[in-house]
Amino acid sequence: MKLLDVWHKLRGASGFDGGVVLDMHKQTAASPIVDCPLPSVLIHPLKQHIGASCKSLVHVGDTVLRGQKIGKSQGYISAPVHAGTSGRVVRIEEHTVPHPSGLGMPCIFIEADGEDRAVAVGPKLHHWSMEEPAVLRERVRLAGITGLGGAGFPTYVKLLKDQRSPIHTVIINGIECEPWLTHDHRMLCEQSDTMVQGLMLLLHMVGAKRGVIAIEDNKPDAIAAMQEAIEAWYAASEHQKALKLSVQALPTRYPQGSEKQLIQAITGHEVPAGKLPMHIGVLCQNVGSTYAIYQAVTHGHALTERVITVSGDALPKPANMRVRLGTPMRFVFAQCGLEVFDDIQIIHGGPMMGERLKNAEAPVVKATTGLLAMQRDVLLAEHQVEEPCIRCGHCSDVCPVRLVPNLMADFSRQGDFEKAEEYQLFDCIECGCCSNVCPSHIPLVHYFRYGKGQLAQIRKEKSFAEASRQRSEQRAGRMEQEKSEKAARRSRVRAQAKPAVTEDKDA
Repeated sequence: MKLLDVWHKLRGASGFDGGVVLDMHKQTAASPIVDCPLPSVLIHPLKQHIGASCKSLVHVGDTVLRGQKIGKSQGYISAPVHAGTSGRVVRIEEHTVPHPSGLGMPCIFIEADGEDRAVAVGPKLHHWSMEEPAVLRERVRLAGITGLGGAGFPTYVKLLKDQRSPIHTVIINGIECEPWLTHDHRMLCEQSDTMVQGLMLLLHMVGAKRGVIAIEDNKPDAIAAMQEAIEAWYAASEHQKALKLSVQALPTRYPQGSEKQLIQAITGHEVPAGKLPMHIGVLCQNVGSTYAIYQAVTHGHALTERVITVSGDALPKPANMRVRLGTPMRFVFAQCGLEVFDDIQIIHGGPMMGERLKNAEAPVVKATTGLLAMQRDVLLAEHQVEEPCIRCGHCSDVCPVRLVPNLMADFSRQGDFEKAEEYQLFDCIECGCCSNVCPSHIPLVHYFRYGKGQLAQIRKEKSFAEASRQRSEQRAGRMEQEKSEKAARRSRVRAQAKPAVTEDKDA
């Protein structure tokens, strides 16, 4: 789309600053969710979330059940890992994971026995409204649920009921503004009643009175389904009229699905830099996370599967699929008719914020929102040679965080990372809007990621140097104290050994 067209569309949009209008390619918007077959071997990385990695609880040769915890959390910001099916642990070793580097991490390989026997993380709770929020939050923690929108942040941490920052509004993020992806769209259409129940559950857990299901206006069937489900809930729940549930349709604009931008569009309030949504009384949850929370609380189901979109211009049969976590990506693509990956580029997630993978050997993990198979020559044609910045200002116009991308990129390129940080580098959400509209084809987001990485390394080195300095000073202090104590002891010994002076009585 031409820059002028983008600008005119943005001028008429509302809700948050910046953003771009993209060609959405929602080829699977009308494709019902289908179940992906169970592969012979599931591969479970011991880290599928932000925070500390898990510790393996099983050994080679152990038999496990679906939903059994096989990875134990090693910190507060962490989430356990559960077996995706019943079977036998055949290997525990490093294997490639969904990351652009192609590097691996420790993974647990489970050979499926075909019986798919399961164990729950707790008993069913049909009357969860009678339970304390802390009890339900613990259920979510035990189920290993993380942000299924791609962030991978442990969900139970966000559900903490803090009296210092009371939550008044819960937003279900059904925006799905990334091109190609439609899994949330289909869940809203096919699981509308469960979405309302999940929203009610979240309101109960955090003590909020207002619930909003946010959907972009390019999903009219999802909007209608959710409005009908809310009306049905009101008709059957006369005693809960005090709760305000609604569906809010928003103009289609990227990156409206970003948490802070969505909150601004819904509430009109901005989340301050360095703060969290809870600090302005808002909780935002993804569609997939809401469904998983409901399943964990009411049925005791651990997070062992999720719905993803498998699509792309190189895929013969795109689909929305319910896939077991740990399923090799190559196996998933094979179900959609793709088995040869010559001249194919795999993208983990969406094309704007997703990651390009080196091969299809990595498994589906909790943060997998979609798998795209794209023609490599088409992608290469879109990435033209970088040219000098012409200071047109388009990148600043579309930045949803109101940053100055061209200056941040200049400072990062020149190695002046502290200066880039002064221009709020870490406030960048890496949405890619600036790169998308740059007429000079500058890969701005790549420079931002480089700058953030270098700053993180600088901070790590400074922290290490400071810790070393403190240890050195403490050692010098101990040595000085020991020296003083030894001198004091010698003085006492000399004083005790000195012969006493007696008076001469004849004097």
